[in-house]
Amino acid sequence: MAEGSLLDLAALGRTKVASQPFDHLIVPGFIPAVGLHQVERDFPRIDKAGSFPLSTISGSGPTFLKLMEALQGPALRQVIAEKFSIDLSGRPTMVTVRGRCRRKDGQIHVDSKDKIITVLLYLNESWGGEGGRLRLLRNSDNLDDYAVEIPPDAGTMLAFRCTPESWHGHKPFEGDRRVIQLNWVTSNYYVWREQARHKLSAWSKRFLSAA
Repeated sequence: MAEGSLLDLAALGRTKVASQPFDHLIVPGFIPAVGLHQVERDFPRIDKAGSFPLSTISGSGPTFLKLMEALQGPALRQVIAEKFSIDLSGRPTMVTVRGRCRRKDGQIHVDSKDKIITVLLYLNESWGGEGGRLRLLRNSDNLDDYAVEIPPDAGTMLAFRCTPESWHGHKPFEGDRRVIQLNWVTSNYYVWREQARHKLSAWSKRFLSAA
């Protein structure tokens, strides 16, 4: 399957960057229907809550792996760089994957200062209820003071510039909530550190559960 059938770069190119409450863009159907079912079918089985670096998960099918290649490829990098008027050449990427959400997840936060651009790609069926819908917030104190709310529907993509004011979060939800997070980051050291941190955390949990 060609990269073009997995990412609708033309739709991304037509989408304008909104400035409120911070620079972002939203592309529903960023994964076109022709490839969406196969990506969902090949999504790795993730039974635990938390965010897992791509290098630590197994069981991904071939179309999911092709999607990972496309997300980290030069075509998407170029369009995102143009949209946000930022030079991403030489910047490493980091991909993390979530399969489940805990009620404590989604609290108001900004992304790490080492992240330059965040891309969230959702892979869920049509979403009902308030919980789990990401809100782009006007401040750090009030989850209800939001400018935009994004349901995590299958194929929807959100990209935003990471700044000290890019506050976001969602109301509590517990259950399956599939999302891929792609970041362009400041250095390879940050990628290494985050992967090492996760591996240590996973080892500690296994050790404690066996004790």
